Amino acid sequence: PSMNNHEAKKRLGHVTVVVVGGTGDLARKYLWQGFFQLYADQVGKGHTFSFYGGGLSPSEKGTPLLFGILKELACPQELSAERCTLVKDQFLHLSKYHQLKTTEDYEKLSQQIKQQLGQEGMVEAGRLFYLSVPAFAYADIAEKINNTCRPPSDAWLRVVLEKPFGHNLYSAQALDKKLSDQLKEKEMYRIDHYLGKQVVSKILPFRKENKKLLDPIWNKHHIERIEIVLKETLDAKGRIQFYDQYGVIRDVLQNHLTEVMTLLLMNLPANLSNSMEILQNKLNFLASLQHVDNSNAVVGQYQAYNGEVQEELNKTNDYFSLTPTFAGVVINVNNAQYEGIPIFMTSGKALDERVSYARVLFKNNVFCIQDPKNVQCKSKQIIFYLGHGNLQYPAILVSKNLFKPELLNSGDWKEVTEYKDVNVLGLPLCDYYIQSPVTPREAYCELISHVFLGRKDSFISAEGLLASWAFWTPLLEGLSRVFPRVYPGGEANGNLLNFQLQGHQVAFSHEAVVNVINPSTEDNFQVMQGKYRSSEMVSAWAQELVERLASDLLLAAEEAIREEGQFHLALSGGSSPVALLRALALNLYTFPWRNTHIWQVDERCVPHTETGSNFRSIHDLLLQYIHIPYFNIHPMPVHLTQRLCVEEDGGPALYEKEINKHVNGSNFHYVLLGVGQDGHTASLFQDTKLENDEERLVILTESPIKPHQRMSLTFTAINRARRVGVLIMGKSKHELVSQLSRIKGESSKYPITKVQPKTGTLIWYIDYDALLG
Repeated sequence: PSMNNHEAKKRLGHVTVVVVGGTGDLARKYLWQGFFQLYADQVGKGHTFSFYGGGLSPSEKGTPLLFGILKELACPQELSAERCTLVKDQFLHLSKYHQLKTTEDYEKLSQQIKQQLGQEGMVEAGRLFYLSVPAFAYADIAEKINNTCRPPSDAWLRVVLEKPFGHNLYSAQALDKKLSDQLKEKEMYRIDHYLGKQVVSKILPFRKENKKLLDPIWNKHHIERIEIVLKETLDAKGRIQFYDQYGVIRDVLQNHLTEVMTLLLMNLPANLSNSMEILQNKLNFLASLQHVDNSNAVVGQYQAYNGEVQEELNKTNDYFSLTPTFAGVVINVNNAQYEGIPIFMTSGKALDERVSYARVLFKNNVFCIQDPKNVQCKSKQIIFYLGHGNLQYPAILVSKNLFKPELLNSGDWKEVTEYKDVNVLGLPLCDYYIQSPVTPREAYCELISHVFLGRKDSFISAEGLLASWAFWTPLLEGLSRVFPRVYPGGEANGNLLNFQLQGHQVAFSHEAVVNVINPSTEDNFQVMQGKYRSSEMVSAWAQELVERLASDLLLAAEEAIREEGQFHLALSGGSSPVALLRALALNLYTFPWRNTHIWQVDERCVPHTETGSNFRSIHDLLLQYIHIPYFNIHPMPVHLTQRLCVEEDGGPALYEKEINKHVNGSNFHYVLLGVGQDGHTASLFQDTKLENDEERLVILTESPIKPHQRMSLTFTAINRARRVGVLIMGKSKHELVSQLSRIKGESSKYPITKVQPKTGTLIWYIDYDALLG
């Protein structure tokens, strides 16, 4: 029988809300207020409700705690005082404390829900569990819910989880596996409360509304930089137990600030109400981020932090925590639209003000002959201002020299025209078009209503979570051994924490006055010149050594180009050149890449797209960052006719032909070699047969370690070069360096000894770790 509308509305069904950890801090501050708001919004719209606060305490202890919290709830703005009294009484009447500790407790809860539904003859719409408990308890509670508290199949189950979801990629994967054994992905709502902030939830709608105006300028030709900032004046006192395991990057950057960045820069979905499309576009964006490591970040720690750690974690006085309370990271996007735009992401505790915003700063191409105060001469920017700071209220600000934005769906948002006399990021308020929410709503209220409506796009998907951890984990691992810069806290920080970009690398702009850790003697060593195996040797600490080698290469290149118009450089595989390639990519903007040809000294017989390929590492560390003509790059042909290094394909002969064609007299200007632990160089090993290949320049060889098959230049090719550099770095090479220094002339056991340029020069570059052990 068909029901009329009035009846259907009455029968929308019953919703049970269970807050596990319902008398804790978060529940007291935010969650119950959010559920009260939900009830006030929904009352009389057809659903019926019951609310349970669950906790570990027995009910005689838990009940008064819970009702103490509920009585303090504030009235939603839209209700009149007497209406509020009525709604609040109903809400209290529908709420109950329930001990939730053992499986039996959860079974009892389930019985109670069924019984109530039966008595009142109601249809069940769904059950909402909010887990306001530490993350280690999630899996266990999820199992209890799955085994005892599932509603009938035609009703929904939604389980809300608070961050942190793991502390790196592996722990997040493990937690995800445990939870997905108990709950379906569509039943899990991973909360990031930033997604409930009114301004954050309007980033995509703002971009959509203003698409026509933004499309032409939302790219690398117009955007100068992006800043995503969350500054706090608070310290971590009282939360050290949690904080010291996580630190600022896990606490804020990996989740809140990454989400904001994603919303700013992901491709706009065709349909803003399609959660699947939004989540997919987020994933595509995260996949386009360039790898970050220590060279892209700076970290600090406020001065009092270590004492707080010693006190709260009962550590001795000599204990030193490396957990950062401040971090500045610069992120780059690897796609045509945003390539080269630095994204400055930063957060810290004990800073000078409390403020959070995302700012897109555009290049200003106007040159003002006079009246620099004119708005056309000032910064062009869009600011998504999340609150606090000078402005005090959340808003979206567009500087008037950009465009006048469309007003976001009127009703919820208003245009601000009353300007206080304050500056926001360099401009007075009157230089902005400003929009702000009509009524401020707490993030948790927004998100709780989204859970109720089943809107997944305001929550973190499993794939999105793992993609974010995959991006941040390598940086976190790299920083785990880095000493943070100590800062006094508050106004006194002055410019101590300012950081800057140099090439792709990030460093503090000012030297720290105090260094907690004694500076090592390393800083006093300069580059030394000397002799090694009767050739020239340059040695220094790793970084200086690499810089010296890079500048020697530049001199060699300039000389070759003066004489012949081009520079032929052959690069080895292996680990030694990694630091050099990085330095070349980042620092030497003056390097004449246009006239440089890059060749390979040796290659593993794997496709060039695989990570084991030497060409792949030359590409990833160097080629993708420099302007070098495509036809000046000469990878070894190890992959022909869909096969790898097969004699019949004649790869070595092809490469030799190419060398003869381009390289004058087949004499490379510079060949850079490394040396393996066993004394091999290029891919020329102790038992490589070379006797009958006297004149060959390129051969296939076999390595004792996997992948076995290689292609390599021969000693003939190497010894014809004008200059040969041998780079040896790291403590693990100390033994080898000592052995080699004792051997006079050639030794078949150490192929590197056969490197003896006929007319060119040989220089050894050995860092102090390898030299002194």
